Amino acid sequence: MFGIFKKKPEADKLQEKYKKLMEEGFKLQSISRSDSDQKYLEADNILKEIEALKNK
Repeated sequence: MFGIFKKKPEADKLQEKYKKLMEEGFKLQSISRSDSDQKYLEADNILKEIEALKNK
């Protein structure tokens, strides 16, 4: 059925989450540096998960 119910690979889900966190971190840079750093840290952890999945 046109791939409607086809599940996305885990790496794709993590990539979207990484992109969202990076955008949020960028927006927070001008408001709160500590909140921005927290978002970037979360994004870095997601990136490490993506790399671990690719290395399997």
